[in-house]
Amino acid sequence: MASEDIKPTFFQSLAAGGAAGTAVDLLFFPIDTVKTRLQSSQGFLRAGGFNGIYKGIGSVVVGSAPGAALFFSTYETMKKHSPLSESKSFAPLNHMLSASLGEVTACLVRVPTEVIKTRTQTMTYGALGKSSFDAAKQV
Repeated sequence: MASEDIKPTFFQSLAAGGAAGTAVDLLFFPIDTVKTRLQSSQGFLRAGGFNGIYKGIGSVVVGSAPGAALFFSTYETMKKHSPLSESKSFAPLNHMLSASLGEVTACLVRVPTEVIKTRTQTMTYGALGKSSFDAAKQV
């Protein structure tokens, strides 16, 4: 059996997506915090500067795996079961539509957790939003 004939199962896509998404989000979190604070209307230093560089990571841990898992499992499922999957000439369109639907699905989890993360990173809620959980209660 050639390697291109092996296709991931739904659960493999779910696990791979969750693991990959979490790894990437955790790796780049400090860079994202600095970028978010540089873009803050409060200014970099008032938003926290380099202090508390991991502030808001709780929402990333909670939302990253489910968001990425939803993307990859939706993408793989749609790619296999779409009416466009039966024709090689429509393969690019099938991939594009599957990825778009996967992204829309993932955003159901990603957007709320991003809001909490950003507001925690920039200390928008001050003392009321010291942790991701506290910030979530303020939204």
